[in-house]
Amino acid sequence: MMRFEGRVFKQGRYWAIEVPVLGLVTQGRTKKDALAMIADAIESLVNREGFRAEVFPGKGETFEVGAQDQPALTALLLRRQRVLSGLSLAEVAKRLGASSLNAYARYEQGRTHPTLAQFSKLLAAVSPGGDFVLSASRRARAG
Repeated sequence: MMRFEGRVFKQGRYWAIEVPVLGLVTQGRTKKDALAMIADAIESLVNREGFRAEVFPGKGETFEVGAQDQPALTALLLRRQRVLSGLSLAEVAKRLGASSLNAYARYEQGRTHPTLAQFSKLLAAVSPGGDFVLSASRRARAG
């Protein structure tokens, strides 16, 4: 399962929480509330019936968030990275050498799930100059 790393930390009276690869930041009155808020934010951005984000606790300030619906999570990552890079769908399609922006848009809609090689090309197109680091994890789900 693909997961995104995040950080949750006390800031004044509130718990701040962020998932940098998605450019998401929110807060809660308690650490538990903050973790629920980030899951809710991801679910709202995916906006797909039945989609549920799962939060996995880590050590210290770290946590991970993922979902069973990998195409939807992949689509969210591509869309957020494109937006954070200030690129349009047409610009990304052009970077990929696609004759139609619909070919790329299907990935952002979660209708097409890329192979690992294609995913690497898509990330390079939506986040020029960005590097993505993969790491293995065996964290238990928050309950």
